[in-house]
Amino acid sequence: MAGLTLERVNKRFGSTQVIDDVSMQIDNGEFIVFVGPSGCGKSTLLRLIAGLESITHGDLMIDDQRVNNLTPPERGIGMVFQSYALYPHMSVYDNIAFGLKLAKQDKQTVDERVRQTAKILQLDGLLERLPKALSGGQRQRVAIGRAMAREPKILLFDEPLSNLDAALRVQTRNEIARLHERLGSTMIYVTHDQVEAMTLADRIVVLNAGHVEQIGTPRELYERPASRFVAGFIGSPKMNFIQVTAEADAEQGCRVEIPAVGQRTLPLALSAGSTSEATLGVRPEHLIPTPSESGNGLEIVNVEYLGSEAYLYLERDDGELLVCRTQAPSPFRRGQRVTLDFDPLHAHLFDCDGRAVPPHASREAHCEQIGRASCRERV
Repeated sequence: MAGLTLERVNKRFGSTQVIDDVSMQIDNGEFIVFVGPSGCGKSTLLRLIAGLESITHGDLMIDDQRVNNLTPPERGIGMVFQSYALYPHMSVYDNIAFGLKLAKQDKQTVDERVRQTAKILQLDGLLERLPKALSGGQRQRVAIGRAMAREPKILLFDEPLSNLDAALRVQTRNEIARLHERLGSTMIYVTHDQVEAMTLADRIVVLNAGHVEQIGTPRELYERPASRFVAGFIGSPKMNFIQVTAEADAEQGCRVEIPAVGQRTLPLALSAGSTSEATLGVRPEHLIPTPSESGNGLEIVNVEYLGSEAYLYLERDDGELLVCRTQAPSPFRRGQRVTLDFDPLHAHLFDCDGRAVPPHASREAHCEQIGRASCRERV
């Protein structure tokens, strides 16, 4: 196992800035996931760590040793790529052993490591098979085994499940989680799939246009996003956003005027005396729809039934959609009109720069009153 530190790491390709001043600390044994939209720089950052790309500026440290100028083998890193890249004419045994043989390990060491790795990955009964006789999940495990057998300090995964079908992705994701639990090794995993990020990670690094938007546990990112970008990227369906006018309230936080809802007071610390345009964010499960008796409100344009839950899609006056999550079976129907409300403790507010407005003292006082454990469950 090894810890890893990035200190103001930058990467340029010509005049194009791909990685912009990235700093972070990854502890021994952590499972870190880099997530973000296509083109945000997550795979490039992984390649910088692996030594497959050179760092333009900044320092990369592994166990307090600067490794900028070390080759990939010298860094003690194993990498699993998006493509299995297995040798089709070689058996599972020989594919796993390939890197060890290149490193000129003796036959006994090679055999011991291959069989130990195969046992951990539950491939010990498949060592004589060729890749064409394996399922997609088994081939991916062979690719992982080839990286593991060299006993690297850090294991890197570059979107390893993107070529698998939905069922295999779930199965292999669970296998990777169990593998990390058994090995306790430091793992860095790149994906654009937030479900993989939320279910695998100890901490998630959200990247946007080459810089870090936020680093935190899955729960921290979901419940306390630091920016509108993070709030919109983490969560499926994504958070609902509504443009509002916000006014500071010294005692309670701030008052917001919400189209189709009305005025609400939120326990968020908007700068004293300020009135500004802001963005209100509420997740689908926190919107509360009520049938409209007057025929006013928002029209339900679609209802998605998913077995244990249903999603209501409501059309706003500007043509944008809001999404509500309800328990199934849902009493709501397409064409019906509803009014909306929400619990202010579940609301988020983002300023004109897209940064989250912090909690107000009244929110902290409320937490003290009802008990912090209970409050954490609510917010």
